[in-house]
Amino acid sequence: MKLAVILPAAGLGTRMLKGSVPATAESSGVSRKQFMLLEGAPILVHTVRKFVASPLVHDIVVAVREEDIEWVREVLTPETKSLLGELKIVVGGQSRQQSVEHALAALDDDTDLVAVHDAVRPFIELDTIRRVVEEAQATGAAIVGIVPVDTVKQVSGAQAGGAKVRSTISRERLVLAQTPQVFRVDLLRRAYEMAAADNFIGTDESSLVERLDQVEVSVVMGSERNIKITKPGDMDLARLFFEQEQH
Repeated sequence: MKLAVILPAAGLGTRMLKGSVPATAESSGVSRKQFMLLEGAPILVHTVRKFVASPLVHDIVVAVREEDIEWVREVLTPETKSLLGELKIVVGGQSRQQSVEHALAALDDDTDLVAVHDAVRPFIELDTIRRVVEEAQATGAAIVGIVPVDTVKQVSGAQAGGAKVRSTISRERLVLAQTPQVFRVDLLRRAYEMAAADNFIGTDESSLVERLDQVEVSVVMGSERNIKITKPGDMDLARLFFEQEQH
């Protein structure tokens, strides 16, 4: 079984305030969250380290903006020396979906499984990686998810203001999707081909695969620690989690 990990990291992260970003990673005054420094290293580096530490991972493919390729290669090459395979840096697209599509095209022909993971989820646990990969190996498609703890309401009207509650949704049948999302390579490629033909834009890789006939996506329970760093306030929690990991 040959597993490749795709990390889409071409986003601008407009919800993150400009702050602790290496000067070589700045573009047009926008701070990209994947390059924000967490205890001295970019968040992307922390995420890569987790997958390098997994004995299941063969290749890592990172999709970034073209102007960041050389800087990212310089930063990540020392971190990936122990990989079974190789580090590949590709040009990302204007959207996450395009970035993953570009990364898929860079996979070796003999790759069996592909895991897509948010570049800004640096606290994924090795056991979670193992469990979701094993499930995908058995079933073809698996994602990490957690059960919501808050009550979920269906509303009408604008969510920003003026929304009215229409129903309360049972949490028994809900999960909050996280990453990694792991698939047989042929399934994910087929899903992307169908999405392109239909001009369908999904919110994650699973939303594309779910459209395929006779394909069910399994869910492996994850952890609330597997946070996606998207807002300035998330950095405080990330620093706490990082400190806990060091003990």
